[in-house]
Amino acid sequence: MKPIKFCDTTLRDGEQAAGVVFSPEEKREIVRQLAKAGVEQAEIGIPAMGEEERAVIRSIVDMGLPIQLSAWNRALKEDIDASLQTGVSWVHLTIPTSDLQIKAKLHMNRQEIVTMIRRAVGYAQQFNLGISVGFEDASRAYTPFLAELVLILYSDGIRRFRYADTVSMLQPVTMREKIRSILGECPEDVELEVHCHNDFGMATANTLAALEAGALWASTTVTGIGERAGNASMEEVALAWKHLYGGRTGLDTIHFKELAELVSAAAGRPLPLAKPIVGPMVFTHESGIHVDGMLKNRETYQSFDPVEVGAEHRFVLGKHSGWKTVAHILRQKGIRPERELSGELMREVRLEADRNKRLIEPEELMKLLEGVRSTRTVPALEDEE
Repeated sequence: MKPIKFCDTTLRDGEQAAGVVFSPEEKREIVRQLAKAGVEQAEIGIPAMGEEERAVIRSIVDMGLPIQLSAWNRALKEDIDASLQTGVSWVHLTIPTSDLQIKAKLHMNRQEIVTMIRRAVGYAQQFNLGISVGFEDASRAYTPFLAELVLILYSDGIRRFRYADTVSMLQPVTMREKIRSILGECPEDVELEVHCHNDFGMATANTLAALEAGALWASTTVTGIGERAGNASMEEVALAWKHLYGGRTGLDTIHFKELAELVSAAAGRPLPLAKPIVGPMVFTHESGIHVDGMLKNRETYQSFDPVEVGAEHRFVLGKHSGWKTVAHILRQKGIRPERELSGELMREVRLEADRNKRLIEPEELMKLLEGVRSTRTVPALEDEE
């Protein structure tokens, strides 16, 4: 099985999320961190937006980072000309492919679309650029038409194509079927990229299904940021591909937590506490049964080691904690757990958690312990884990 590759579109589709604006320096730092993490390609903007956008893209190109840089374009000569002004070595040319979008957006038919994209490809090829072609709204397109379009453009020299589930209309079974159908008609050296949106919460699952069906490239964003409900999350796709599918990537995942925090801060969108892979609380354990198990063997309640993504486990004290958690925290504070105080101390811990509806900090536990030490009236609890 070949290692899958990643095209990060945080600076293009990610910045299309409502209200998100990255500063030039934030963009440069995000790309710097993407390169550090081993991401193969970054889609860094839309040059046709104007000179300000082109200037930022040029500044990223000038950094000389070990990552392939691509610009997003409509299948128009003027868009390609704008990209040429930035110095990028790769251009992505996109074209509507569903009958709905072909008619509503461009007032064209399928044959006119073929002519339009071939003209744009031919123009871009004059400048020795790497080219990928994107099939917008591919999930609602007639699949045999997409296969035909791949073969036509293949004869023109194009090898890389993007299948876009633009409005999130697929689920994993149908995604797998459509990708296999297209690839079954294509030469072996065609590289298919899949770009999924998350309107129904299936972007990661759909991306993985496409990869399983033979797609080579995953178009993702850091944390899944993107327009509407977002895109497939790079962290989720990479870790699931490794641990659930036994696949390989070229990414150094230890940078994921740092990268997620960088993008989250730049976007002004705090990471959800339980965001898979990179959320602040996803490796935090309160339940007494879980903490007891993990103190004995970390694999009892972990699917992968958080060190893989630059994070670590944390045990916290709350309503559902057990004595083993309390004893562990006390030892961390240099205090010998007093088993004879366990019953009263655990009652105080749970009452405190109920009153405040939050976790209990170690310093608060110390105060509760001081209060209990003066009264040893309640018998010790039996071992509960």
